[in-house]
Amino acid sequence: MVINLRQENIPRGWQVCTLPEFTKIVMGQSPSSSTYNYDQVGLPFYQGKTEFGKIYPSVNKYCSSPNKIAQKGATLLSVRAPVGPTNLALNECCIGRGLAAIHPLDIIDSKFILFLFRCIEPNLSGCGTGSTFKAITKIFVEELQFALPPLNEQHRIVAKIEELFSELDKGIESLKTAREQLKLYRQSLLKHAFEGKLTEQWRKDNADKLETADELLARIQQEREIRFQQQLDEWQQAAERWEVAGKEGKKPSKPRKYKPTSFDGNTIDKLDDIPNSWLWISFSELLYSIRGGTTVPPVDIVTKYPILRSSSIRTGCIDFDDVRYLAHEKIKSKSDFVEKNDLLFSRLNGTIDFVGNCAVVGPVFPENLIYPDRLYCAKLVAKSLATYCEYFFSTSKVRKQIEEHAKSTAGHKRISIPDITDLPFQLPPLDEATEISKILDEKLSVVDQIEKAIAENLLKAQALRQSILKKAFSGQLVPQDPNDEPASELLKRIAAEKAQQSKLVKSKTRHTVATIPLEPLSLKKQGKNGHKNNEC
Repeated sequence: MVINLRQENIPRGWQVCTLPEFTKIVMGQSPSSSTYNYDQVGLPFYQGKTEFGKIYPSVNKYCSSPNKIAQKGATLLSVRAPVGPTNLALNECCIGRGLAAIHPLDIIDSKFILFLFRCIEPNLSGCGTGSTFKAITKIFVEELQFALPPLNEQHRIVAKIEELFSELDKGIESLKTAREQLKLYRQSLLKHAFEGKLTEQWRKDNADKLETADELLARIQQEREIRFQQQLDEWQQAAERWEVAGKEGKKPSKPRKYKPTSFDGNTIDKLDDIPNSWLWISFSELLYSIRGGTTVPPVDIVTKYPILRSSSIRTGCIDFDDVRYLAHEKIKSKSDFVEKNDLLFSRLNGTIDFVGNCAVVGPVFPENLIYPDRLYCAKLVAKSLATYCEYFFSTSKVRKQIEEHAKSTAGHKRISIPDITDLPFQLPPLDEATEISKILDEKLSVVDQIEKAIAENLLKAQALRQSILKKAFSGQLVPQDPNDEPASELLKRIAAEKAQQSKLVKSKTRHTVATIPLEPLSLKKQGKNGHKNNEC
C-alpha cells in the first residue's frame, strides 16, 4: 500500500519506494540518566514529543554521552506515546527511544520529509501497538511505502506549502488575537459589573425603588435562622420517632448551626470602593451551607442515582452527561443531592486553571443528581443571587485569589471551604444584582457566540492545513513538468551513491589491519621460579 495516495493515481514521473530508499533512519535510544544535564554539556537531548514546538523543538536538557544522534535537518518522528508528531532537528542532537530521526539523502529538502510525515500523521497515529504505550518499530517505519515525486517537483511542493501555510498562519494568528481580545473584553465587563459601573445609570433611575443591601443582608440572616429552626424541628420529630421505635438503627444527627464569618471595619477599609448602596461582606454570609460531596465509589451499572465527576464542572458550565452512578444503599442523606440554583465548585484537579471553577445548577438537570467529594456544593439563602454569584467567581480578581490559596497534594491542586467562603463579596441590592446578571447574560452570550465561531474557524484552519498537505503529496498542489528528471532516476542515483559509500567502507575495513607486536621467544613471560612459561 502506498501511504500518500492510491497506486492507480500516481502521477507521471513519480516513483513508488520505501523510506530507506531516499532517507537514512536512526531509531533513538535512551542514554544513561547519569549523562543528563542542564549545563549545556554535550548535545541537546530530546526524549520524545514533550519538547516539540511548531517546527523546531525547544532545548531543556543535554546529554554528555549520547547513544543515538540526529543530524541537523533530520525529521524527528515521535514513535512512542504518541505516534506521528514531527519536528525538525535545528542542530545535531541526541535522541531517546521515543523518537526516530529521518535523514534526507542526496539533496532532498529536509522540509519535504517533514511535510510528508505531517501529511500521513493521521495514518500513523492509529498504527501503534503495545498495552501500556502505543509505539511503532523500525521495521514498521522502514516498510512504509510512498509515491516520491521528482526532485524539482519536491522543491516546488515545499515552496507552495510554505506559501499557503504562511497565509494560513496569518489568518490563525488573527483569530487567536481576536480570541484574546474577547477574553480581555469579558474580564473588563465583569470588572465594571462588580464595581457598580455597569448599572450606574440604572441605579440612578431606580434609587427610590430599591431595597438596600443592608436590608437584603438582614433578610438573608433572618431566613437562615428560620431555615435552621425548621431543620431543628425536623430533627426533634425524627429523634422522637426513633425513640418510639425502640431506638432501632442510628440516632438521627442533630443539625449544626451554620456560622458565617464577617469582616470588621479595618478589613472593609482596605477593600475597593463600591457604590454607597452596596455592602462588602464575606461570601459565607449568603449561604445556608457549603460542603463536599459523597466519597463512596460508583457502581459498574447504570442506576437512578447519577453522580457528577470533577471534570463535569467548568466556569459557568455543568456537563450533565459526564456522570457515573451510585447504588441506592450508598446514599447517606438528602444533602447529597443537588438542587436548582446550587453553586458547584471544583475542589480538586490536576490543573490549577480548573480548581475553584464555579457553575450554577440551572432549572434542568438529571433527577437524583449527586455531587462527589471532589466538588463543593454551596446552598444560597437568596437563590435569586445564584447567577450573580457565578459571575463573581469568574472574575480575574477572584480567580487570582483562589489560585493563590490553592495547595498541592499528590500532584493535584486543591482548595478548602474557607478559600471560597472567606472571599470579600460585593453585595448590591437584590434588584440591582438581578439587573447586573441580565446585562452580563446579554453581552456575554454574544461573546460566547463569537468565541464559538473562532473555535470552529480554528478547527477549519487545521483541516485546511491537512487538505493542503494531502493535495501536495498526491500530485494536485503544483503542476508536473515533463522536463523534470523522473523520481526513478533520483532513486537510482541515491542507490549508486549508497553502494559506492558501502564499497569505500568495506575497502577501508580490509586495508586497516591492526598491527600486534610479537614478542621474541626469549622475552616470553617467565614463571616465579625464573623458568620460561611454556603455556600457549
